[in-house]
This record gives sequence, structure tokens and C-alpha cells, in this order.
Amino acid sequence: MNWISNYVRPKINSLFSRREVPENLWTKCPECGTMLFHRELADNLNVCTHCDHHMAITPRDRFKAMFDGGVFLEVKVPEPLADPLHFRDQKKYPDRMKAAQKSTGEKDAMLVAEGEVMRTPIVAIAQDFAFMGGSMGMYVGNAIIAAAERAVKLKRPLVLFSAAGGARMQEGILSLMQMPRSTVAVQMLKEAGLPYIVVLTHPTTGGVTASYAMLGDVQIAEPNALICFAGPRVIEQTIREKLPEGFQRAEYLLDHGMLDRVTHRKNLREELVTIIRMLTRQSPAVHGDLPATAEAPKA
Repeated sequence: MNWISNYVRPKINSLFSRREVPENLWTKCPECGTMLFHRELADNLNVCTHCDHHMAITPRDRFKAMFDGGVFLEVKVPEPLADPLHFRDQKKYPDRMKAAQKSTGEKDAMLVAEGEVMRTPIVAIAQDFAFMGGSMGMYVGNAIIAAAERAVKLKRPLVLFSAAGGARMQEGILSLMQMPRSTVAVQMLKEAGLPYIVVLTHPTTGGVTASYAMLGDVQIAEPNALICFAGPRVIEQTIREKLPEGFQRAEYLLDHGMLDRVTHRKNLREELVTIIRMLTRQSPAVHGDLPATAEAPKA
């Protein structure tokens, strides 16, 4: 037995070897390139602490930050047919679905929940761009209808967070049919006299923009979100002209009257509550962990 080779050398190497650092501890901001510590980024709601760039946030994390105490109740969504067209490209559609479900931990691209925001009861629905580009399929249509029916039943406003690349090609015409279905769901809210507020996040494009994402009573967007039907590159190739600076971004659409507000993610919670309480003729929200004030008696 060689004592130096078998004991001394491994001991020295262990002392001076480079420790492995988990890859998920740091996130690089795609806008400014700053390396951000994962806890610091999560505490700032996935907004870059250096340049204020709004990164993607999962629906579940968004709801935990938005609802009081991070407590919310998921609303059940009817399951559609798994593979109605037996679609296959490089992979089978069910295989793509399983991969997306495994990576995101969600059933599909939308999460529906109910709860209270600053003691204001709402129903909320959010899209996950990480799930196959947030594409709109039959499950998304079912989710919007389920959210609208729940809002009407509970007489609560509906808040929708959109983030999508458009319709889901693997479901073909069935995916496009979700545009009129979602429009009918929005009409249900209007007939019930309930507010429907849309928060457009980066990116919101395609058939989603052409349907439920632009039908809100109030249209809010996160800063610098891309909001469009066809993307800038497609438009430039079609008209053969250079587009204006910031074209189809949230601030550009606000300046041209297509949005009502552009709101920072950290301020969105209070702004939503203020708008909802104004539209439903409620008294202003009480800040802090206090019960809501009683309504003043009518004369």
C-alpha cells in the first residue's frame, strides 16, 4: 500500500479542491446581465434589483405573493381530451405534455384560484409561459370558463394574468375555438355586472391577444411587456420597414391608448385592490392585517 498516493494526496486535494456550487443559486438577468442571488430575486418578485427588468414568474408564486398570507384555494378545471388530433411532430403531443408537466409541476398552462387580496375577495387566473409557451389549448378555454362561472357564483371580480405565445398548434382548430369560448365567458361576467381586469405580462401574443387578453374592463400591463398579435420581426419582414423604438411594448401601447395602466409588479397588488373596490363601490382597503371596516349605514 502506497501511503502517500492513497492517503496524503487525496487529503491535500480535498483541502484545495474547488467546491461545487449549485447551478440554481444564481440567475442572470436577460436585460442587464447582472447575476442575482435566487433568494434576493424571489423576495423582489422576480424583478431585477439592478435594472428593474420583470422576469417571468410562475402563477403559483404570483398567487402566493398576491393573496393574503399566500393562502388561496385552487378552482378545479374540467380535463379535456388528452390528444384529440393524435398530433405528432418530432415528438408525440402526449410526450410533450408530460415533459411540460414535469418541468413546471402544473397540469397545463393555466392556474385558477380564489381568495382574498387585502381582504377583498376575488377569483384569479394566471397563465404560465413556461408550460409550452403558455399556449392556448382546450384546457385554457376550460380554465377561463371555470373561472368565470366561479366568479359569477360567488359574485366576485375576475382578475386574469396573461402570458402566451398564442394558440396551441397541437390542437389545431380546437385551439382556435377557445377564442370565442373565452369571449362568451367574459360576456357572462359583464351580464352579471362583475369587473373583469386583465394584467398583460411579457409576452402576450397571438390569439390570446386577439381574444380574452384585450377584453378587460381595465387593461393593465407590466413594464416593457411585449403585447401584440404578430411579432415585430414578422411585421418588419411584411412591410419592409423599420418599426419605431419600443413598438408593441407596454409603454408604447399606453401612449397610444390601448392600455389603461403600466404598473410595477411590486405595486400591482394594491392597485388591483383599489380598482376593484372602486368598480364594486366598496370602501377603500384597510392596510395591514386588520379586518375591513364596516360599511357606513345608508341614509
